[in-house]
Amino acid sequence: MTDPAPDSAFGYRRVLLKVSGEALMGDGAYGIDPNMVDTIATDIAEVARSGVEVCLVIGGGNIFRGVAAAARGMDRAQGDYAGMLATVINALMVQNALERHGVPTRVMSAIHMSSVAEPYIRRRAVRHMEKGRVVIFAAGTGNPFFTTDTAAALRAAEMECNALLKGTQVDGVYSADPRKDPGATRYDRLTYLDVLAKDLHVMDAAAISLARENRLPIVVFNIHAPGAFPQVMRGEGLFTRIVEAN
Repeated sequence: MTDPAPDSAFGYRRVLLKVSGEALMGDGAYGIDPNMVDTIATDIAEVARSGVEVCLVIGGGNIFRGVAAAARGMDRAQGDYAGMLATVINALMVQNALERHGVPTRVMSAIHMSSVAEPYIRRRAVRHMEKGRVVIFAAGTGNPFFTTDTAAALRAAEMECNALLKGTQVDGVYSADPRKDPGATRYDRLTYLDVLAKDLHVMDAAAISLARENRLPIVVFNIHAPGAFPQVMRGEGLFTRIVEAN
């Protein structure tokens, strides 16, 4: 892990932010909402300017989902590769928004596409962040059958991040979807084993296990709330922390 920042609420000097593809839709049913992308980029820019090193993994569910395509009869591996390409589209959109805010940004892809993105090389990614650049990891792990949640946990471990932050559409982890169940219980703190035992659909089991093995805290918050990312970094606002048991 990187050395903690003494002036940060949680002491996070380097973090990975996982943004779902759905988060980029805004109020739409699919696709990309430029206003929402700009809102997210504004928050990332504020955190990056505070001196925290930031990297991202962005999903592609707003454009294409390999699992859903497989359910309709498409070959699962082919569907997952198509989903990886969707994450590259999203990464380029977020890169453009960040650079409009004056934040130098690099997209690194797990599958080769040198015309639009750098190939993923761990040491190069670390060097980019050390130079103050935001790095967006696209195309998941580069392998079918692995979700972008797993890719986020993997990249966070490889980058020796102090935490993995997951931006969702609700303000933390609940016992059920609060948008469908008004009686759902909200948690302020959970352990990795709580998430697995309660079958809380925060991230897939592989991602949770990888985070647990690397003692990587997971912080879940509402990415749609303007200013939420900087607030969480200051230890303010609503969020759920998933950590090792005491």
